[in-house]
Amino acid sequence: MLLRVIISERDIQKITLDTVPDTVHGLKEVLRSKLQLRDSFDLQYEDNDFHDFCNLTSVTDLPKDKATLKILFSPSDTFSDSSLDTPVLPVSHSPSTSTQVSSCVSEIKQSRSHPWPAVFTIPTFSYDVELRLKHGNEAYSTDGTLLTMSRDMQTEILDKLAEAVFAYKAYPDKEEIKSVAIALVEKHPCLKERGSAAGFYGWKLSLTWKMGNYRSKLRDAGCKELKVNSAKRGLAGLQGQRNKVKKPKRSETNFLPDHPSGKDQKTLEHEKELMCQEMKKKSPDMSFVNAAMSSTYSLRRQEIVENEPPVSEMKKRWPAIFCERQISAEFNRLMSLDLSKSFYEGLDQHLPKLLCLYRSKRCAEIAEMKTIMDSLDKNASNQRKRVAVLLGLPWFMRENPSQFIKICEHTDSEEDMIRGMTLGIIAVVEDVTDPIPCNSNDVALVIEEAVVLRGLGDIPNAYVNMMGLLYALNINYPKNLRYTFEVIQRLLMNIGADTCSARILNLN
Repeated sequence: MLLRVIISERDIQKITLDTVPDTVHGLKEVLRSKLQLRDSFDLQYEDNDFHDFCNLTSVTDLPKDKATLKILFSPSDTFSDSSLDTPVLPVSHSPSTSTQVSSCVSEIKQSRSHPWPAVFTIPTFSYDVELRLKHGNEAYSTDGTLLTMSRDMQTEILDKLAEAVFAYKAYPDKEEIKSVAIALVEKHPCLKERGSAAGFYGWKLSLTWKMGNYRSKLRDAGCKELKVNSAKRGLAGLQGQRNKVKKPKRSETNFLPDHPSGKDQKTLEHEKELMCQEMKKKSPDMSFVNAAMSSTYSLRRQEIVENEPPVSEMKKRWPAIFCERQISAEFNRLMSLDLSKSFYEGLDQHLPKLLCLYRSKRCAEIAEMKTIMDSLDKNASNQRKRVAVLLGLPWFMRENPSQFIKICEHTDSEEDMIRGMTLGIIAVVEDVTDPIPCNSNDVALVIEEAVVLRGLGDIPNAYVNMMGLLYALNINYPKNLRYTFEVIQRLLMNIGADTCSARILNLN
């Protein structure tokens, strides 16, 4: 597809896509890579019917051969944690803290601000290497001659690639390493391997080893994200314990960052205490809380990853993280993604197909699914479709959600409802006979047999905040709902979609 991309009034570019991504998110990642865009943005396309720009919600809205796109950069949110931002912990106007806060004003810089790209951009090498690659590519295009590299040249290429990969992930998986190797030989075809059909396998293997060596160097230099896994069996206090590798398992980008420059454990603890005092007020200064939560992110992640405290303890030490606004902010800090947007875009995109699957013969014998679909037939509003898809998903995946989602009346005992519920959603409704509860008096989120959030409004919003907290608190998915949560993460939210299990791949 030929695209005319309007970045600004003075910056309009023409690019060609060999293949068009299936989703708007994928298209944005391709544009981000090709145009070297760093800030978050939305897309509009020129509609042929109105001859004006409309929001792009589906790639199918685009014309087949060529289209005009407009990039609208998102305004910075108050909780934005982009590496380009330098938010400052504001001075509270409260008399009790104004003198204390001035001592903990600081800049925040996150190590990673973007998820793994759809198309990996190969970095620029040193001048002499780039010159050799230029001549090598020219020779390859003329007669197919492959470049003979010196050891120093190969080392520099691998070093640069490892540094570029680490900017996205400390522990890239096999498919991500493969995508880098493919991108390298596509940009510099003279680097293809002799006698290899694919031409990149050797680079993939070399880069895998190089990433291990690069992590070792950074671990020795004191990188917290890597140092946490440096303890060896047999050290004092660790005898008999099984090493548990603490690394991103759900595509987190800022899993365990180092403390901000110029700050130590004591300084960050002081900022945390000021934030906790502010949260005890009847009307806390949320701008102060936002900045304090951003400032203390590294301290919080260190505590969560290394100590794995129970949720009850986290509520005491970090009360702000159990607010909807801060759940979204924390997810943004951890994943470099918008929580609500990624969830609802994926949910609405897959609504038709999932509802079609729910009506298939495979689900004909599931009584709970039939009840949900019969209720949906009476009123098929978009909100009811969302609720029906979420409620029917566990049944479709052959998993029992009876202890995960509970519908009750306001007269039912809360203690009875949450007993034995390690993770779940409770909806308080007037009519418990309706299998699709859209008009709820209250929707609450339960973790470890305790209500952690109330007043969530509806079930989809409860799912959004549940996913945000599971990521923020580094909590594993329930084993009895493994495939349900895999669908939500990989299919609906498009996080780690390249490594789906066989059961989830069948849904694509």
